[in-house]
Amino acid sequence: MSSFGFEYPWILILIPIIIFCALKCKAKESALIFPHLKLLKKAGSKKSFLVEFLKYSSIFLLVVSLAGPIRFDSSVSVKNIGYDIALAVDASGSMKERGFDEEDFLKDKFTVVKELLKDFISKRERDNIALVVFGTFAYTASPLTFDKDVLKKIIDYLQIGIVGQKTAILDAIAQGISLLKKAEAKSKILILLTDGIDTASKIPLDVILKMAKKHKIKIYTIGIGDKENINIPLLKKIAKETKGDFFFAKNASALKEVYNKIESLEKSEIKGAQFVKKDQLYIYTLFLSVLMLLVYIYFYGRRGV
Repeated sequence: MSSFGFEYPWILILIPIIIFCALKCKAKESALIFPHLKLLKKAGSKKSFLVEFLKYSSIFLLVVSLAGPIRFDSSVSVKNIGYDIALAVDASGSMKERGFDEEDFLKDKFTVVKELLKDFISKRERDNIALVVFGTFAYTASPLTFDKDVLKKIIDYLQIGIVGQKTAILDAIAQGISLLKKAEAKSKILILLTDGIDTASKIPLDVILKMAKKHKIKIYTIGIGDKENINIPLLKKIAKETKGDFFFAKNASALKEVYNKIESLEKSEIKGAQFVKKDQLYIYTLFLSVLMLLVYIYFYGRRGV
């Protein structure tokens, strides 16, 4: 919304002073002896009024110009401070087990996970998100992207066993770190979900931890399903060493709470800054002032004509 004002409003105090002088400080002019004085006054009154109007209008507009008239628009510029996030999802053969969702026992674990992943992605509007899928080996399903709709469509196409039946947890983390290490965001996190133990990785744990620390990547690890089938000490160690956290979810409702917890822990920020756009208007009032002054000089010079 536009507003009008002056950069130097104190200059406007000259206006009442000028008005006072115009009324009280009139200059004395030499008297003229002229016959038919009434006719002269009648003929010259209109011209005199016009000349005086031009003179004082020019002065008034000059004062307004000196006061610096401006039109300004106040607005808030919002800066989103989001995260770069890599989601590493287990798609090994064990994810086909059913009964993970207490409300629908026919759903396999992978279907439930895909639904919750899409819900989590929808909440991270300001984040740049990548997706890694792993089984016997790990591969990048999507590089970092802000296009959440495309990312969710990719998740819909994922199938159990698409990258093999085994589980390569450490290789998946390495793949996620590779996606995040060149990212520009100050906050980088990797969220890994698995229901098993590492049976196929080729990259050692110490290398993984060094990589994560070097690039300041926080890792959250999530184990789902049966605790006996998960290498909880490994997942806890990875999370602790990278200043992340470990979560366990026995069923779908617990997993939903885990994602909600991570979402609240790593909340994107919004910072607003007030900006004022100014348009200088003095050039218009100054132009009118000069124009009226020129017209005034023209008529003033013809007074005696």
